[in-house]
Amino acid sequence: MTSTLTVGALSAEPGTKTRGTVPADLGTLTVDIPLTLVNGVHPGPRVVITAGVHGGEFTGVDAATRLAALLEPGEVHGQVVVCPVANPPAVYQGRLGVSPVDGVNINRVFPGDPDGGPTERLAAWLFTNLLDGADAYVDLHSGGIDEVLTDFVGYRLTGDPALDAKTAGMAGALGIEDVIFGMNADGGNSHAAAARRGVPAILVETGRLGERDPETARRLVAGLYGVLDRLGSLDTQHHDPQSAVREWVWAAGVTAETSGLWYPEFTVGDDVTEGQVIGHVIDPADGQEHKVHTPATGRIFYGMHGLTVAAGTELAAIAAPAPHDH
Repeated sequence: MTSTLTVGALSAEPGTKTRGTVPADLGTLTVDIPLTLVNGVHPGPRVVITAGVHGGEFTGVDAATRLAALLEPGEVHGQVVVCPVANPPAVYQGRLGVSPVDGVNINRVFPGDPDGGPTERLAAWLFTNLLDGADAYVDLHSGGIDEVLTDFVGYRLTGDPALDAKTAGMAGALGIEDVIFGMNADGGNSHAAAARRGVPAILVETGRLGERDPETARRLVAGLYGVLDRLGSLDTQHHDPQSAVREWVWAAGVTAETSGLWYPEFTVGDDVTEGQVIGHVIDPADGQEHKVHTPATGRIFYGMHGLTVAAGTELAAIAAPAPHDH
């Protein structure tokens, strides 16, 4: 028999499902975090699924909400915690990766700081209340309103063979062909911070340009059932067996050296060669044109679609085929 599943004042006894919100004190404001707690009858892992870490990324929010409605305690082994809107200020009051509260990208500051600014406190709240005690973690992201993207799953290598193998299994169970891993677990991304704590964690990127396509969300829900199957969280098989994947490793990011108007000359999924021109940034004041070159050879997995960019804006991200001996 499983134990009571509790987050804040919200709880679910074994064999029950509870939906509601839990307040998170961010110092200068309090936000309500929506949660669905599914506590199975049979023992099993605790799986945490978040979406809405960034504003303007709708597919993950939609899929997490659909999954929360579908999951029933009778089919769950262990516990599933679904948080469809992890960052309410960014989701409801903003449409970009940074929070309108303090201009901070929460996915650069995990695991957060309980004594920091509002977004750092939110990151700490999510890790303390959701990730502590988790056996697996899935963070759902999407191409934002100004971002083109080809679907992929990401995770970080930790050097722990058992942990890395379990994470790779989760990544392969989603039914998404391209899997990109980082060679270490450094940085403030949610899945990297979770990996550093020994939690197998994956980043899922689906959809583009802030689209709210129902079929894309339904495919993602099916993929999430595949992950839950893989983890032993479900009573019955919902998903095809592990699918073949193509493995990549992050090679380079391309950033704007100056502010201006961005004219890309690539499509996501394009293969590029180091030094290749992939677009131009034009200064609207004097018309001066700045060529943008790719610093590495590989494939472009996501890029900036918006016309206006500031210096330092990420224009594209490139991954290269993974070495066979990783």
